[in-house]
Amino acid sequence: MNYEDAGVSLARADKAMIGVKKSVRTTFNAGVLGDIGNFGGLFTLSHLGLKDPVLVSSVDGVGTKLKIHFGLKSHDLPGQDIVNHCCNDILVQGARPLFFLDYLATGKLEDGVLEAVVEGMAKACRENDCVLIGGETAEMPGMYHDGEYDISGTIVGVVEREEIIDGKKIVPGTVVLGMPSTGLHTNGYSLARKALEIGGHDLKGQIGKVLAVPHRSYYRSLIDLVHAKKLQGLVHITGSGFQGNIPRILPKGVSVQINRSAWQVPEIFNLIQQSGNVELDEMYRTFNMGMGMLIFSDPADVAEIRKHLEGKGETVIECGKVIEGENKVFL
Repeated sequence: MNYEDAGVSLARADKAMIGVKKSVRTTFNAGVLGDIGNFGGLFTLSHLGLKDPVLVSSVDGVGTKLKIHFGLKSHDLPGQDIVNHCCNDILVQGARPLFFLDYLATGKLEDGVLEAVVEGMAKACRENDCVLIGGETAEMPGMYHDGEYDISGTIVGVVEREEIIDGKKIVPGTVVLGMPSTGLHTNGYSLARKALEIGGHDLKGQIGKVLAVPHRSYYRSLIDLVHAKKLQGLVHITGSGFQGNIPRILPKGVSVQINRSAWQVPEIFNLIQQSGNVELDEMYRTFNMGMGMLIFSDPADVAEIRKHLEGKGETVIECGKVIEGENKVFL
């Protein structure tokens, strides 16, 4: 026997890496030392001119949204999902992304799939000023169904110590502003798929395309406000929705009121709720409901923040306020 007899083809992997390397190199910048193929990726901070740099890291996956991508064969989109999700997760602490590493595991490498996934990652990395510095591809026969794979990503970013956003400045009277999502982003798909299937909806058709829209990044729109120290707090609305994410940044002695009538919930969420007969509170505990990023601002800075974001083409919605309390979220 040889390795290919056991289901693992090194030749397929080598062929796929030709296209992968081209995509990865399009993300390189002055921080990269070395090239693809080293045992570890090398990155220097010397060109950034930072006084007191603090590294910020995060790791995540795309979850069962991958099932939607498998059905649509939209293999370039999950790569965008994972990079943008990770960028947002470190942005809420004020960090700009430096580099990203990916992991893809599958039963058998299918022609063009790895290349498409990595091209999606590379596209998102370029849009977020981030380097795709390395990764791992594992071909594991018998571990995954045919045509399926799993991906995860690790991101490392940097923030000046004095610009770290930690929520400590949030006080009663702080205003909560919302920035719209592009749909479900990468959370709640197990519930969404089950509810829509019960409702008889075809997830390989138009509804599937709506569900497959990539998770968006807020980095380009918000990073200048981070540097200007205009943000008291940022919340990325991901898994566990509003109730699970907002308390993560709240100091002691405050709670948050969110006004659900402040924005129009996208129709896909209404369809999920109706198809699965999902309680409204459960929807807000699971999904972003059309609001992907929350900004906590001093009332005196709201006009400036709004002007800056609208100049970036963003929609800004005042959707809540901070009150005295014990780290609760009231909808």
